[in-house]
Amino acid sequence: MRLYIAEKPSMAREIAGCLKNPKRGDGFIKTEDGVVTWLVGHVLQQVPPEGYDARYKNWRADDLPIVPKIWKLEVNPKVSDQFYIVKKLVAQADEIVHAGDPDREGQLLVDELLDYLGNKKPVRRILLNALDETSIKRANADLRDNADFFNLKQSALARSRADWLIGMNLSRAYTLAARRFGHEEVFPIGRVKTPTLALVVRREREIQNFKPVDFFNIFAQFSHVNGTFIAQWKPKVAGKSFDAEGRLIDKKFAESYAKKFAAAPHDARISACKTNEKKDYNPLPFSLSTLQITAGKKFGYSPQQVLDAAQSLYEKKFTTYPRSDCEYLPTSQLGDAWKILAHIEETIDESLKNLVAHADAKIKSRAWNNSRITAHHAIIPTTKRLSGTLSRSEFNIYNLIAARYAVQFYPVHVYDETAVSVDYKGETFSARGRIVKQIGWREFYSAPTFKAEDEIAQNLPKMKTGDAAAYKNSELKKSVTKPPPRFTASSLVQGMKEIHKYVKNPAVQQQLKDVYGIGTESTRAAIIDDLIRRNFLKFTGKKILQPTDKAYLLVDALPDEMTYPDATAIWEDKLHSMSEGEGTLEEFLAGQIKFTGELCKKAAAVKMKPADKVSVICPRCKTGVMVRRQRKSDGAYFWGCSNFPNCRMACNDKNGKPDLTGKI
Repeated sequence: MRLYIAEKPSMAREIAGCLKNPKRGDGFIKTEDGVVTWLVGHVLQQVPPEGYDARYKNWRADDLPIVPKIWKLEVNPKVSDQFYIVKKLVAQADEIVHAGDPDREGQLLVDELLDYLGNKKPVRRILLNALDETSIKRANADLRDNADFFNLKQSALARSRADWLIGMNLSRAYTLAARRFGHEEVFPIGRVKTPTLALVVRREREIQNFKPVDFFNIFAQFSHVNGTFIAQWKPKVAGKSFDAEGRLIDKKFAESYAKKFAAAPHDARISACKTNEKKDYNPLPFSLSTLQITAGKKFGYSPQQVLDAAQSLYEKKFTTYPRSDCEYLPTSQLGDAWKILAHIEETIDESLKNLVAHADAKIKSRAWNNSRITAHHAIIPTTKRLSGTLSRSEFNIYNLIAARYAVQFYPVHVYDETAVSVDYKGETFSARGRIVKQIGWREFYSAPTFKAEDEIAQNLPKMKTGDAAAYKNSELKKSVTKPPPRFTASSLVQGMKEIHKYVKNPAVQQQLKDVYGIGTESTRAAIIDDLIRRNFLKFTGKKILQPTDKAYLLVDALPDEMTYPDATAIWEDKLHSMSEGEGTLEEFLAGQIKFTGELCKKAAAVKMKPADKVSVICPRCKTGVMVRRQRKSDGAYFWGCSNFPNCRMACNDKNGKPDLTGKI
């Protein structure tokens, strides 16, 4: 018997529907081509610390770090019935088909079950990037050996165990530290969650401490025999007139040069004129993160709303697998292009009709690249025609996905870009312009328009190096520096994806430019939602995220290693490399164990703002706070140091306050 093990019931139903004569059983579907069963996410869960040793039920700093010698899993009691159904079917099977989602977590949740059951039977892998009948049958005809995905499983296992080490140990370490200062709540620490929270805290403080600064630019108009153009003065940055970023902040200095430029003579010279042909390539199809970012900006949707809509479209067979971190497509799917384009032209939003109608299925964009495909590809429409009732969010998300697919079938946007330097009164002015040679995909697809930084994009007259020019007039323009924008949920996803921009170490920043960020496509939205649910982040207005007092307290207590994303981003890079066969599980976990131990030690020296109800710092150790307690023997109240047993300071209670007049 061939046994298919899907990740969830909906997936199992779709697979069974493409096999012969499906008949529903209890926890499985029987067909003439085999039996299809399912898990409900992770039917196994990691054992908590007290599952390794009963003494860990009580939280004590002396026990940290807790590091399992042999890692254990246990059956999730909420889904134990389905576990035992699958266990029985595995025992009866001759061959097993792993049908978990085509990503790191999907690989692990079926593999860990088979390992837990001690399975020795052959296992093959089906990769389902779409649930329409054509895609399922095509995937079922191209099963792979599950052993090919061993590295992906190891990467997922490394991630899971690292999260346990960080979460279980550091949450205990810093919660115990907080209790020394009278805080009673649990402070959960996460390998990805905590640096993400710190991004928002640092951004908010940057905004609060921001002081606007006026700066000045001079834009001059020059005439050339072939026409006029605008050029910006590029002063030689030096002295007190400029800030650390090279902006001119001295108005009088700027005005003196404006007068100098206005005075005769007005002869100028084109000191450099260089034209290069440039290509603006079609935007790639969506990964989940880029879809969440785009939909957040366009519609104000939260990352979780986007994921929910994309998941629903996937289950309705209209789009492909949503939890993808890939923005490329396999060339084997080029043959479906004409059919997909025809279907979306009939159903897409009216404003996008021209885009789809003028797409040419014979054009192959850079998105079609087999070397960039792993277990899954970018999110695109399937060959199934849109039908039935969709929610507004589903329809909007489908339109985004369909439009980004259609734009792949256009030529690239080609233009000549000209950069000009003007020598005038011993100073340099620069201008930039472009001439479109082939409009390509930009004809019908909305995208940001060209604008060079601090310069005016314009049509320049034809000129060459050495040509004469003449100053005509100029404008002194005042600008004001602006604080960085506050994070929204979608821009925070973008920050997690582009994490290299936020690391502390410049050397690490360069190293991380091409990594996949922190978190995964499927977990980023959940991480943000969890921070909101735990009252570390809150919404102000409809979309803006701001940290709570609790967030400041936690981030300020933690060392930089946990609040800056440098280490987490490097680990994510190593996890990705592990999925491709570089590095081992043992090496990765050794680093995590060392890191966890170091941060547990630092927790012992943490100082926090005392809780509002606490006003007395321990006079003996100076690091703990006096906490009111009640004796079990006689019910009397007394005060003891929160640092107990390391500090045994105690005193009597006097009218609800510690009586420190006695002997300390």
